[in-house]
Amino acid sequence: MAKKSNDEYVVLDIETTGLSKYMHKITEIAAVKIKGKKIIGEYQSLINPETHIPSFITRLTGINDELVKDAPKIHEELPNFLEFLSDKPIIAHNASFDYGFLSHNVDTHLKTNFLNEKICTRKLANRLLPELPSKKLSILCELFEITNEQAHRAMADTKATAELFLKMRNMMQKSNIKTLEEVKVFETKPRQRNY
Repeated sequence: MAKKSNDEYVVLDIETTGLSKYMHKITEIAAVKIKGKKIIGEYQSLINPETHIPSFITRLTGINDELVKDAPKIHEELPNFLEFLSDKPIIAHNASFDYGFLSHNVDTHLKTNFLNEKICTRKLANRLLPELPSKKLSILCELFEITNEQAHRAMADTKATAELFLKMRNMMQKSNIKTLEEVKVFETKPRQRNY
C-alpha cells in the first residue's frame, strides 16, 4: 500500500441478506472518512436488495422489506459510494466479508475492479490481543469501553469500528507502528501465541 497523503482512510460496514457474496445481496452501506483522528465525511444508504430479506436477518439488523422498498438498488448507489471512497484504503471488521461483497458487486454491476487496499480490525485484534478468545466486534467494544448504539446496523458498526481502530493504533504506535503501510505489514505478520 502506498502511503496516502495525510493518513486518510475510510472505515466501512455493510449489511446483507446472508453470507455469500454470490447468492446474497447488500441491504445497507455506511462509511466514515477519517483524516488523522477526525471524521471528515460520512456516507450511509439503505439498499433495495430486490429480494425478500430473511426473518433471521431482520431480527439481527432490524432491516426488513418495508424499510428498503423505496431505497436505491445497488447498481444505482455504487457510483455514489465509490466517489465517496475515492482511492482511500478501507478499514472494516472482518474486512474480507465487506470487501468481497463490494468487489463482487462492483465487478458485476459496473464491470470494473475494486482496487482499494484493506485493513481488518479483526486481524489486528488477532495480533494485538492473541489471548482474547473471541475477536467479535461486540467483545472488542466491551473490552475497549466503546459504545455501539445500534449493533448490526451499518453506521453504528462503522463508528464503533472506527473508534476501535483508533484505540488499536494507539497500541501499535507504542511499538513504533505508525503509518497505514506499517499497520498493513503488521496485520500480515504471523500471530504470536502465549502457551
